[in-house]
This record gives sequence, C-alpha cells and structure tokens, in this order.
Amino acid sequence: MQLTAYTKEFGTNLSIAYPVMLGQLGHVLVGLADNIMVGQLGAAPLAAVSLGNTLVFVALSLGIGFSFAITPLIAEADGAGNIEEGKSYFHHGVIMCTLNGIFLFLLLLLAKPVLYYLDQPPEVVELAIPYLEIVAFSMIPLMIFQAYKQFADGLSQTKYAMYATIIANLVNVLFNYLLIYGVWIFPRLELQGAALGTLISRFFMLWFLWEILRRKKKFRQYFQWSRKEFLKPVIFKRLFSLGFPTALQMLFEVAIFTATVILAGMLGTNPQAANQVALNLASMTFMIAVGLGVTATIRVGNQKGLADFKALRRIAFSNFLLVFIIEAIFAVAFILLKDWLPTFYIDNAEVILLASQLLIVAALFQLSDGLQVVILGALRGLQDVKIPTVICFIAYWIIGFPISWYFGKAENMGSMGIWMGLLAGLTASALMLYLRFNYLSKKFLKQADA
Repeated sequence: MQLTAYTKEFGTNLSIAYPVMLGQLGHVLVGLADNIMVGQLGAAPLAAVSLGNTLVFVALSLGIGFSFAITPLIAEADGAGNIEEGKSYFHHGVIMCTLNGIFLFLLLLLAKPVLYYLDQPPEVVELAIPYLEIVAFSMIPLMIFQAYKQFADGLSQTKYAMYATIIANLVNVLFNYLLIYGVWIFPRLELQGAALGTLISRFFMLWFLWEILRRKKKFRQYFQWSRKEFLKPVIFKRLFSLGFPTALQMLFEVAIFTATVILAGMLGTNPQAANQVALNLASMTFMIAVGLGVTATIRVGNQKGLADFKALRRIAFSNFLLVFIIEAIFAVAFILLKDWLPTFYIDNAEVILLASQLLIVAALFQLSDGLQVVILGALRGLQDVKIPTVICFIAYWIIGFPISWYFGKAENMGSMGIWMGLLAGLTASALMLYLRFNYLSKKFLKQADA
C-alpha cells in the first residue's frame, strides 16, 4: 500500500486528536504551573508535590482506565447507528464513574500512611500529607467529568472536553497563584493552596462540560434519563470487562513511573526534584500521543461497527505513523534544549544538571512511549484488552522495573539508571503491542473475507 494511503488520513486523525491533545496538555501545563509556583518555595515542597501525586496518579490511572471503557462502546454503537444502545452505555458509565470517584477518594485517605514507609525524606512526607488529603477529594468530580468526556469522545465530539479543560486550567492557575502565595484577601497556604486550586478547578470543569453537552442538539436524546434502563447488570458487566483490564494497563504504566519517583527519593531530595522536572516535561509530549491514542480508539471502533476491517487497518497504521513522526521531532527538541528547559522549574544547579541528563533518556523513549499508547488505543477500539494487559505487565514489571531498581542505585548509575529501565519497558511494550494488533486485525480481516 502506498504511503499516501496513510498520510491522507492525517488530517482526519488530527481533527479528532487536537482537542484531546490540547485538553491533555492543559492538564500537564497546570502541573507545570503548579511545579513552577511550588518550586519557588524550594526543593522540599517541589519534592512533596511529586511524592503526594504518586498515590494520586495510581488512583487516577484506575479511575480513568475504567472510564475508557465508555469510548469504544459508544463509538461502535455510533458507527452502527444504534442510539439506544449508546445511551444505555453512557448512563451506566456515569453511574460507574461516580462510584469509582467516591471509592478512590476513600482509598487515598486510607493510603496516606503508606508515604511514611517509602524511605522518603521526612520533611518531604510532612509536606505531602495535607496536600494529598485535599487533592484526594477532587477525584469525585474528576471521575464524573471523565464519564462525560469519554461519552463525547465516543461520538467523535472531542472539542467540548477541551473547552472545559482549558477554562478549568485557567481557574486552577488563578487560584494556585492566590492561595499558594496569599495574594490580595486570600491566605498564604503554600502546598495546600495548590491542592485547593486543583479541587476548585475540577468541580468547575465538571459543571462546564455537563452544561455545554446537555444544551447541544446532538447530545439531547442521550440526556433523556429513565428509571427503567438503570442498573442493568449486563451493561455494567460489559463496561467492567473492558474497563478493568484497561485500568490495569494504565496502573502498570503509571506505577512504573511512580516507582521512579520513589527510587529517586531514595537517592535524596535533589534527585527526586530533578526526576519530577524531567517527568513533567516528558508528560507534555506524551499527552500529544494520548490524543492520537483516543483517535485510534474512536476511528477503529467506528470501523468495527461498520465491519470494514481493511479501512480499520489503514486508519490504525496512519495513526501509528503520525505519532512516530511527531515524537521524533520532540525527541530532537529534548536533546537540543536539555540544559535550558529545567531552568524554568527551579534555581538549583544540581537539580538542573540531573534533570538535563534525564532528558537525554526521555528523548530516546519518546518514540516507544508514543507508539505504545496509540497502539493500545487501536486495540481498545477492537475491544481487545486482556492480552494487552498481560503485555503491559511483562514490559513494565518483568523487564523495565528490575532494570530501574538495579541500575538506579547510587553506586551504579543513579537517576540515569532508573530511567534506562523506563526506556527498556516502554520499548518492549511498543513492540509486543504492535505484534498483537497486526495479528488481531489480520484475523478480523480474514474472517470478514471468508
């Protein structure tokens, strides 16, 4: 097949992906703003945000993973023109995500004592606990928002969640500034101020998306709720069968990055702060790939609903090629700007030097990280989640983590060794997931031709 068969899909892919990219980048830019504002308070507060978010990110991965089950089901129903089925998945998805938000909030409160047993600097743990308590409550509005977002994504209407996210991020930055430093009539709350800014913005984000969706004609019939359709076990079972493995996939990946925070903390406060800087920069480029991963889920799900598996493969591979090109550009940028980018976060020579070294490794795993998330998205569109979950576990925890643990010791390679494990795990994941998608999509194609 000629290259143009793939490149001609780039426009459609980007038109769906760019709102997701901007929305996800908005989240990361708020993280960047948080880190820059908190970084002005010193290395220990910056490390405390990193440590507190280790547990939050684990919980977040579980909740978002479950919500991802909504998108392929809505996309398939939309492709088949079955509105009633799509409406049922949407309503049950909202209930599931609300319960998940409450569960994750309680889980984070119960998990607070774990921070004392991770061999972290005591001053960092003391700062992290009150920050975590406030951010934990924001899981409830965030998970309900995810249900509405994934529903709209499934209908290829990705721009509304972007609007909600961008405006909410501005709200977050404003309240961070007011509450961290105690500007105007507001008290100086430092880290707790950053947490309150996050909480306020997430409630605003949920309200804004709900308000805008319910007013749009395209969504109106989906917002007609009736008691007779509620609590159908078969619908919850379908959502769970897709959501639970997807949650595990995200958990395995987020947990390996969380492990780098803990391993870096064992090296000291400055290595942990440098790790946070490099992770935040790497996560920005990852969010571009997330947008294309969502696009792959939507478009592959649509083609599955239409049973057009030849177009399905072409569209999927166009997304793989597009993310490869984009991430290659970011990889070059990281190498060229490695000494300059960390200076935006903190004025500490040792932290800046360590972070610049980590960005070299981050540049190398851009390609693998981008490819694996987009291929996972395509597999999710095929509603294939169980085998990819096993692949993610093997890649990150059988291959990646042992390398990070061994080479990340101070007497070996230190922080660089930790990130070499990330590089190995992400590369193994991308390769195995590609082989899985190639095999499965060819199998569907042969069955359709038979």
